[in-house]
Amino acid sequence: MRARLLPLLIVLMAGVLLALGFPLAVSVASAQQQKVVIDRIDDTARFASLAQFVTSRPDEGRGDAAGRGKSDGADERQQTLQKELARYYDVYGIKAGVFYRDQQPMGQAPGDFLVPVRGPVRAAFDEARYSRRSHDPPQVWPWQRGGRVVVASPVIRDGDVVAVVVTDSPTDAMRAATLRGWAVIVAGEVAAMLLAVGAALRLTGWVLRPVRVLDATTHDIATGRLKSRVAAAGGPPELRRLARSFNEMADHVEDVLEQQRAFVADASHQLRNPLAALLLRIEVLSYELPEGNEEIASVRAEGKRLARVLDDLLDLALAEHAAADLRLTDIGELAAERVEAWRPLADEKGVRLVAECPAATGWADPIALSSALDAVVDNALKFTPAGEQVTVTVAANGETTAVVVTDGGPGLREEELARIGDRFWRSNRHQNIKGSGLGLSISRALLTAGGGSIAYAHHEPHGLKVTVRVPRTASVAPSRSAAQGLTER
Repeated sequence: MRARLLPLLIVLMAGVLLALGFPLAVSVASAQQQKVVIDRIDDTARFASLAQFVTSRPDEGRGDAAGRGKSDGADERQQTLQKELARYYDVYGIKAGVFYRDQQPMGQAPGDFLVPVRGPVRAAFDEARYSRRSHDPPQVWPWQRGGRVVVASPVIRDGDVVAVVVTDSPTDAMRAATLRGWAVIVAGEVAAMLLAVGAALRLTGWVLRPVRVLDATTHDIATGRLKSRVAAAGGPPELRRLARSFNEMADHVEDVLEQQRAFVADASHQLRNPLAALLLRIEVLSYELPEGNEEIASVRAEGKRLARVLDDLLDLALAEHAAADLRLTDIGELAAERVEAWRPLADEKGVRLVAECPAATGWADPIALSSALDAVVDNALKFTPAGEQVTVTVAANGETTAVVVTDGGPGLREEELARIGDRFWRSNRHQNIKGSGLGLSISRALLTAGGGSIAYAHHEPHGLKVTVRVPRTASVAPSRSAAQGLTER
């Protein structure tokens, strides 16, 4: 769930940050250009004030001495204007020029800077020539290497526009400043995104922690640790309420199962005495009948079978109810001991019983594990014909120690493997073999109580492979207090 919730929160936060970042980036670019435009307006106003005193062409007014005097003064002012324009260009690299209304230059720097036929310089010149308000130049973005900022101001004398000052500015510095501003924005966005991701991790962890605890508790209950409970603390109120409801449900299920186990145990125990008395009367009755009476033999066999079923039911009820007494055990030694106990039966049936049981430790209840292995080996010998082999192998693998029992029997079909271990279930092909169908159920109950497991698979070329696993470390195995473990989280 966290893998789905966390990306959703991150995408939403990224969308919010981008929605704020783009307008901010545009604002930074506009502010940088506006700063340049204001500076150029100030510069053109200064040049316009100088150009007001140079309002006649150099070739005008040279007919008399007075005219020549005015011309000499105009020449000096024009030279001063030209020097200012040249110095301005040399220092700032900005093209600047003062042009009469007919586009003839009064002064310009560099010398080839003229009013073109079309383009932004011509548009700004025309607006200023007719004393119209000059529009702001188009926005120049950092990736527009050839972009320029053109600003024009009129030179006014006696209310008339006699010339126009035009500046054509490069934008390298402006674009670099914009990029620096954008870099600050990006750094801020990245920092905000990291903070948002951290907050999202904490938020999802806080929200989903009760879910993880609930999932772990559900798994524990599903594997037989019915006393596991969820601590109803932390997380949103809805999940705390769910935890309390789950605990109530688990209590109810545990009570129902306890009643069921108690009923099975009591019923099995109560039926054993009448059944024993019935079998005794059958034995007495058999003395009054001819030797080898088939009906008496059949009744005796069914009575004994019923006694075995009652014994197995009682064992299953006790196995599901008893707590495991876990201790560090030599699994190899215990498995070898159980193999030797079953060897006389194997020899009697003509089945080869092979043990490969090196030393391997694990955490298990020795009595429960012995009973589980007895049920598994008994099942293997029961279905293995004479001349075939049953192999018991012990091996440590990762966090578990495994006891693998393989037989040479007929095996099971794929759909039958899914049902093996269910109470009273037996394959239709093996109904003629004695047994109650509870042995492997008892094994599973005994192993589950100690944190172990049992699994079934095909054994090639034929037969069944049963794998019993127990944990190798105490941290993996449930302790006596596992029933209360999750309530203390």
